[in-house]
Amino acid sequence: MISCQNFFNVLKKYDFTFFTGIPDSTFKDWMKFLADKDGQNLQNIVTCNECEATAIATGYYLATKKIGVIYMQNSGFGKTINPLTSLCDPDVYSIPVLLLIGWRGEPGKVDEPQHKKMGKVLLPLLDALNIPYNILDPEANQIENDCKKALIYFKNNQGPYAFIIRSNFFENYTMKEKAQFNYELVREEVINLILDNVSESDVIVSSTGYISREVYEYREARKKDHNKSFYNVGSMGCACSIGLSIALQKPDRRIIVLDGDGAIIMQMGAFTTIGKYSPSNFVHIIFDNNAHESTGGQPTNSATVNFVKVALAANYKKGRDIKTNKDLVDAIPEIKSEKGPIIFVVKIIMGTKPNLKRPEKSPIELKQDFIRNLTSGK
Repeated sequence: MISCQNFFNVLKKYDFTFFTGIPDSTFKDWMKFLADKDGQNLQNIVTCNECEATAIATGYYLATKKIGVIYMQNSGFGKTINPLTSLCDPDVYSIPVLLLIGWRGEPGKVDEPQHKKMGKVLLPLLDALNIPYNILDPEANQIENDCKKALIYFKNNQGPYAFIIRSNFFENYTMKEKAQFNYELVREEVINLILDNVSESDVIVSSTGYISREVYEYREARKKDHNKSFYNVGSMGCACSIGLSIALQKPDRRIIVLDGDGAIIMQMGAFTTIGKYSPSNFVHIIFDNNAHESTGGQPTNSATVNFVKVALAANYKKGRDIKTNKDLVDAIPEIKSEKGPIIFVVKIIMGTKPNLKRPEKSPIELKQDFIRNLTSGK
C-alpha cells in the first residue's frame, strides 16, 4: 500500500493537481485526503455524477491547458462513456483527461453482485473505447513510470487515459475533524418508525448503500417478508424512478421511496418526471446526512440544496424538512395518507451499526419475490 500523501506527491510532480468526481469505497482514504487538502496545492470538486465530472475536467483543460483527474468507481465509468466518446475522444474535441477508476468486482475477488459485470468488462471496455490504461502498483517509482507513460500519450494523442486502482491500494488516512451538522435523528431509527407505520399493501423501494441494508435488517429482525421491498443495491440514483414507474402501474398501492442525498443529487432531474406524471400514491423520503456515507463519509453537495423547494418547483404537491423526532411523528400521518407526489427530507446524523446485514438471497430471487407480490393482488 501507499500513503495518500506519497501518491499525491507523485501526481503533483507531473502537474496532476485538479481532481473531480464521485467517491468510491475502493479508494475512500484517497477521497478523505482530497477533502482535507482541497485548496492546499490541489483543487477538488465533488460532482453530482461522473458525466458532470468529465465535463468539469474538460472545462479545466479548456481554461488552463492542464489535465484534470476524474475519480470514479468502475460502475460510474459506464456513465462517462457518452462524454468520453462524444466530447473528449480524439475524433471529436480531443480532450486529455486522466481517469482514476476503482476496480470493484475484479475477477477472482469476492464482491457484491452489482459489481460483478462491470468488474469483468472494465478492461475489455477500455480496450473497445481505445482508452489506454495502467493497473497501478502501489509503489512510488512505478506510479512515476505510469505518469510518464500517460503524459507521453497525452502529448501524442490528446485523449483520455486511465489508471486502475485495486482494493487495498491506499494506506489508512484519518480525516481532520470537520464541523458536524447538529442533527438528532438516526437513519435506522427513522426507517424503523416509518416501516412500523406503513400498511401491509404499501411498497418500499430503497436506495443503494446503507438504506437498503437497514430496511433488509428491519424485515429480518421482525421476520417479515421481503417481497414488499425492492432493494436497489446498485444503479445509484435510480430508486425514485423505479418507484415512479411502479406507482404509475399500481395506482392502488402506496409506493414509498427511501432515498439518499448523494443518490438523488446524482439523478435530480428525476424530480421533473415525477412532478410531470404526479402519481398520487408516490411518497419520496430523502435521508440527508450531507455525505456519501457508505463509501467513507465524503461530503455531498446537499448542504447548499433545498430539496423540498426543488421538488415543489417540479410539481410535487407537498413537502417538508424533518429535523426532530417531533417533526417525524407529525409527518407519519402524511406519509401514510397524503396525496402525492410528496417529499420529506429527513436530516440525519452519520452512522450505522457495525456488521449490518446484507441480503442473503440473490438479487434475482428477491426480484422474483417482489414481482409475485406486485402481480398477485395481495
